[in-house]
Amino acid sequence: MNRSKDNLYPADSGLAGWGRKESGRRAVKAAAARREGFRLYEDGFIRSVEREDKALSIVSDDLGIYYDATVPSRLEKLLERPLGAEETNRAIALCRAWREARVSKYNAAREFEGSLPASYVLLVDQVAGDLSIQYGLADPGSFSRMLEAALEENPDSTIILKTHPDIHTRKKNGHFDVAALERNGRIMVVAENCHPVRLLEHAEAIYCVTSQVGFEALMWGKKVRCFGMPFFAGCGLTEDELPAPERRRKASLEQLVHAALVEYAQYVDPETGERCGVERVIEHIALQRRSRMRFPKTVHALGFSRWKRPIFARFIGGSDVRFVKSLNEVPRGATLAVWGTRSIPAARDDLLVLRLEDGFLRSSGLGADLIRPLSWVFDDEGIYYDPAKPSRLESLLQTFDFDTALVARAKVLRGQIVGGGISKYNLNGAAWRRPSSTQPVVLVVGQVENDASIKHGAVGISSNVELLRAVRERRPDAWIVYKPHPDVVAGLRRRGADEHEAARWCDEIVCNGDIHQMLNNIDELHVLTSLAGFEALLRGVPVTCHGQPFYAGWGLTTDLVPLPRRSRALGIDELVAGTLILYPTYVSLRTNAFTSPEQIVRELMDWRADGPSRMTLERRAIRRICRLWAASGLRRNA
Repeated sequence: MNRSKDNLYPADSGLAGWGRKESGRRAVKAAAARREGFRLYEDGFIRSVEREDKALSIVSDDLGIYYDATVPSRLEKLLERPLGAEETNRAIALCRAWREARVSKYNAAREFEGSLPASYVLLVDQVAGDLSIQYGLADPGSFSRMLEAALEENPDSTIILKTHPDIHTRKKNGHFDVAALERNGRIMVVAENCHPVRLLEHAEAIYCVTSQVGFEALMWGKKVRCFGMPFFAGCGLTEDELPAPERRRKASLEQLVHAALVEYAQYVDPETGERCGVERVIEHIALQRRSRMRFPKTVHALGFSRWKRPIFARFIGGSDVRFVKSLNEVPRGATLAVWGTRSIPAARDDLLVLRLEDGFLRSSGLGADLIRPLSWVFDDEGIYYDPAKPSRLESLLQTFDFDTALVARAKVLRGQIVGGGISKYNLNGAAWRRPSSTQPVVLVVGQVENDASIKHGAVGISSNVELLRAVRERRPDAWIVYKPHPDVVAGLRRRGADEHEAARWCDEIVCNGDIHQMLNNIDELHVLTSLAGFEALLRGVPVTCHGQPFYAGWGLTTDLVPLPRRSRALGIDELVAGTLILYPTYVSLRTNAFTSPEQIVRELMDWRADGPSRMTLERRAIRRICRLWAASGLRRNA
């Protein structure tokens, strides 16, 4: 068995194997012959999202294994110990967290979406031949007895039989003739691969043989009937058909939860690889489930380049993506994803349109260089840079109840961003020195003039030179510094109209300055719609908006083009909470899983330390060819 300091296996494993499989049986036999100890492993009770993912928890047992009722296990020994008040409270909180996160052992499937009867009991099938059945003192007949008892004991309730997901996904066999059961008017069979939580949540009682679902049902406060002897039976919490082994003692639910989830199992943080507590794993799985279940099962996507398609698949994980070439391929009532402000004909008002854009903590390297993004936004109302109508971000900022905990989290996040010098692209720019004069220093940041945010968010002034001229008129005594957009400096986007005349209206042009360092050394910032205005607000720099960016209109900026629709005054950390915590979707560079903005800040700091990414030579060559084709009037496929 492979071991390392970062995995879940103790360095002193000795003779070790996997449960009651062949490796475990050999370990126990060899240990007896040598009069040495052994250790058996199994997956923990909250394992992962997908079955194929690396396990986030494992159990380790030096006496037996938890599902083997024929001999003692370390879990049974742990259950004998009374809990202190702090441990009891932790177990209570774990039950609550488990329910609120709606987690289970595996967590990839969607919850059951069909109609449920007003009153029902839930029966849980298992894979035929599963070792927990044999070692749980049960047999195939136990399942028949379970069904008979459920029908007899619940004459006024529907019986829902939930088949094991492996029967659906791995072509395994269960214990019931599903076709025969479906002819019984009192029985409803749920044979699809679905998450069990909704079925548990509304059930009157749970009937199981040795399935872990029975343990989860106890945490949901449900009555549980056992027709085998699983680890959670025989301690007074379940109604048991079989007599419990004499060694098992009465235990509270808190004792069971603390012993199983806190003491018996071990966990690894999915993002750091370090040991962690069960609460961290529940938090991570909960984020994965929330992110994966946001959108319908099927999402159609129109107009995405080949480069964006695999990125889109990561950010929409949990939904099946169907890339289409035209709206004619999209059925009525479907969910359609498009990039930015792509126009959708009014005749297709039946569609739920999701508009996508890069997020505000994106990468270390330019988007125009086709560097992988770590954040995108999905907007079902508009898009944040188009003030012509409200966006999901604007609605959040206008109406969301920012509670104390969220605002406190945003304040810490803001400190991490500012302290780490994080911006959207995180380029390693040159140091810039503030002038030694006593003049106020005003920074004006340029933008790509054909950018969508200029097209939609600039009112009146729409070019960099016009912006510079307006700033000079407003601040004739200031030292004005102009910083062109990095895409323009890198030659990836065209220079703006008359931008070669920028020097007429400013005192200094800084092409490769570090934006973080510059923001920390100026007196004010003027923008059209640039994200630099938001980044300046994070650092307490006064910002004047000559256009209508998403962060204007909330009482934090000087707005030369007011937007009356935005009528709420926000604090900076409320703006941060809405903009960086609630609105974007983040996908980790390290794990490819959904993650938090705090983790993205850490990853961006490490990424930038290694040097910003650049487009590969192959992609640069392709881009050069495409530009030549475009210049000659040739058409190419998107």
